[in-house]
Amino acid sequence: MKNTDVIEQTIAFVKETLKDAEGGHDWFHIQRVFKNSLLIAKDETKADPLVVGLGALLHDIADAKFYNGDETVGPKIASTFLKSINVEEAIIEHVINIIENISFKGGNFEQKFNSLELDIVQDADRLDAIGAIGIARCFNYGGFKNRKLYDPAIPPKLNMTREEYKKNDAPTINHFYEKLLLLKDKMNTKSGKKLAQKRHDYMETFLKQFYDEVNGVV
Repeated sequence: MKNTDVIEQTIAFVKETLKDAEGGHDWFHIQRVFKNSLLIAKDETKADPLVVGLGALLHDIADAKFYNGDETVGPKIASTFLKSINVEEAIIEHVINIIENISFKGGNFEQKFNSLELDIVQDADRLDAIGAIGIARCFNYGGFKNRKLYDPAIPPKLNMTREEYKKNDAPTINHFYEKLLLLKDKMNTKSGKKLAQKRHDYMETFLKQFYDEVNGVV
């Protein structure tokens, strides 16, 4: 099967699987990560385009936060699908490693797998977590989880363990300090870093305006 056919079948599968997903982790999130991955990959010519494409399309096929923290569901679904369309085992293994290692998971998470393809997809996913879309996704998920918008009595928790990060239910604004503002310095590729800086600056501007409005500053 041609790589283009594999990608098209995967797109159809992801669209159907995520048709009822929460707004920040739906098909349109996947589509943005896919496009950003292709954009970054243009400058990373040694990367395998099929692995990049499949990794981007399947990275959130079953996000653990929607499956009681079970991080095995996504890899299982992705593996079963890729085997059903006869993708090579080596490619499947690489894609599964991307799915298992792409997430932030808190500041103390030690990534167990590394590859250029993972670097690209990880950067693309992190780009979608910052900037204007990142802000929208952040508050969308906070509302989905019925979290407070802001509470000055609850400070952000930095350097959380993996378990603390997974169980954290702090106000939404805290997530900027616990994750979003940290991502710029965690980008892997040259293109990713350049794109992240612009989005990071936008979040800084947003936060200044947010606190000005909270404090009644004209």
